[in-house]
Amino acid sequence: MSTAGGNWGSSRDAQDRAFDLEIEEDRLPWLASPDDDSDRREVDTARVVAFSLSGLFLLLLIIGGLWWVFHGDSEDTIQPDGSTIAAPETPYKTRPENPGGMTFEGTGDTSFAVAEGQSREGRIAELPDVPDPADAASGDASDSKSDQAEMSDVGVQVGAYTSREDARQGWSELHRRYPVLHDVKHRIVEGQADIGRVYRLQAVRASRKEARLLCRELQALGAACQVKR
Repeated sequence: MSTAGGNWGSSRDAQDRAFDLEIEEDRLPWLASPDDDSDRREVDTARVVAFSLSGLFLLLLIIGGLWWVFHGDSEDTIQPDGSTIAAPETPYKTRPENPGGMTFEGTGDTSFAVAEGQSREGRIAELPDVPDPADAASGDASDSKSDQAEMSDVGVQVGAYTSREDARQGWSELHRRYPVLHDVKHRIVEGQADIGRVYRLQAVRASRKEARLLCRELQALGAACQVKR
């Protein structure tokens, strides 16, 4: 009898425990006690506070970095105060001891003297004497007369030049180089060519025969020539 009573009590306890489990499983969330979520809300609040503090710290770092970039070296920067710059006691422009390069007599004397407060008087350069126009005209007239007198002879052209002076120098060179021209007169004939005004240099002979003979002798020596009238 006692055994049956013990078994019945055990089964009763098992049924109560199963009923309690079913109640816990079937419990609805909105029927739960507010105390159950207190721990969860405390954890979320702590996390939010931590994130807020981290963000504030980063913001302070950014602001501090920007301030240092724009104002960190302000102590070393010269602030404009409207004052003038004091001039140095030493001369601002001095002559170098070894300037190098090619220098000419008197170069830079005036500029350095003026910079040091000295004065220099201007001087006019001396020009060479200009010949009297009347004398120059008489000289040209005599040359033209001699040229006209020589035009009656036969010329052997040995060169053409762009100026009368070059023609004279050319004759001196040819006279020195070729001995056959030592006893020969010459003339300079002014003319016009495609390149402009030219001065023809001619050796003068009395006849065409002598002119041809002289030209052949010059050609044998390697000189270029041409018989002209």
